[in-house]
Amino acid sequence: MNADFMTGLATSLALIIAIGSQNAYVLRQGIRREHVAALVLFCSASDALLILAGIGGAGVVLRDNATLMAVARYGGAVFLAGYGILAARRAWVGDHMVLGAAGPTGLGTALAACFGFTFLNPHVYLDTVVLLGAVANQHGEDGRWVFGAGACTASLLWFSALGFGARLLAPLFARTTAWRVLDSVIALMMWALAATLLLSDGQPAAPV
Repeated sequence: MNADFMTGLATSLALIIAIGSQNAYVLRQGIRREHVAALVLFCSASDALLILAGIGGAGVVLRDNATLMAVARYGGAVFLAGYGILAARRAWVGDHMVLGAAGPTGLGTALAACFGFTFLNPHVYLDTVVLLGAVANQHGEDGRWVFGAGACTASLLWFSALGFGARLLAPLFARTTAWRVLDSVIALMMWALAATLLLSDGQPAAPV
């Protein structure tokens, strides 16, 4: 298979597999079996849009715009901290759904939450637009788009595995205790990510 494609696939997987707010949300919805296909498509399409924008040169503009990065940084921190509070509340009161029952979360609400985890998190821009864009552009005029195709494919494969594979955990999450543990972990993760945003300097790591 094309070397540029495989490099894009591997580089993208290395960045997106790390547990983050978007992954945690897709995992939770996958376990609940709520709107999984729509969320997988949304996350994959969003990554593709950002990756291709980075390859097209938007990464340079974003990296050099301190105001835009600051807005994304603080707005993302507030959003993540707020969702952490909701997850902590669910863990405290044991608020969960019975697997297989009609879900209380509408499609619009689920997509709105996923939109927030995707576009209100500046790390998403740093990973996809800036980092992947920078690495892709090291592969030449034609190779960079093949690299991008590999990176977009990695996103689709990962979110499909995460969302649809989560149902294998359904027997475990038939118990309220398991949901409480998961939501407690999600709450701590959201607060840690929010703190990281507030304490970071807003600069991406160097490409490897």
